[in-house]
Amino acid sequence: MFSLLPAVTRALLIANGIGFVLQLYLGEGFTERFALQPLGSLFAPYQVVTYAFLHGSFSHLFFNMLAVFMFGGPLEQLWGQRRFLVFYFASVLGAAAAQLIVTKMTGTPYYTVGASGGVFGLLFAFALNFPRQRIILLFPPIPMPAWLFVTLYGIAELAFGLTNTLPGIAHFAHLGGLFGGALVILFWRLRGSPTARPF
Repeated sequence: MFSLLPAVTRALLIANGIGFVLQLYLGEGFTERFALQPLGSLFAPYQVVTYAFLHGSFSHLFFNMLAVFMFGGPLEQLWGQRRFLVFYFASVLGAAAAQLIVTKMTGTPYYTVGASGGVFGLLFAFALNFPRQRIILLFPPIPMPAWLFVTLYGIAELAFGLTNTLPGIAHFAHLGGLFGGALVILFWRLRGSPTARPF
């Protein structure tokens, strides 16, 4: 099954797996260097990309990669490798920008890791292109159309971020990833490029 995945989706899964293994073997110093640090002495420009290949735990990695596996493949097949890659990293950069703004405004000293920003971009694009595709939640196992799932998830993330519910999760980074992906799709549409299947 893995070998049947489109090339970029497969490469993202492998790269994230390698990143996590490096974290385990090279320790906290490696993670701190390549994680997204708040603006300041520890911040480096490359971190706006490298943070997305690191994770805080195996479960963090597993669920992010499950989402890349589920939603990345169909979008890459629909768009092609180049457009999919541009979209994914635009979402990653959008998430990084949002997180840097939030940590600057709140004075949060902690670094950020994870592919969730890219994942939220993929969720948005999947809902746009496959709005009636059923998605079944793990907890609880409730099936719902993709457009409803992403809408509710986005609202929940905004509420969690504004109320500081579930601290330790970069809720605004998730929304930044979604927003970054939306900007790319808007740009493509303004150029007259097809970006979604008709509803």
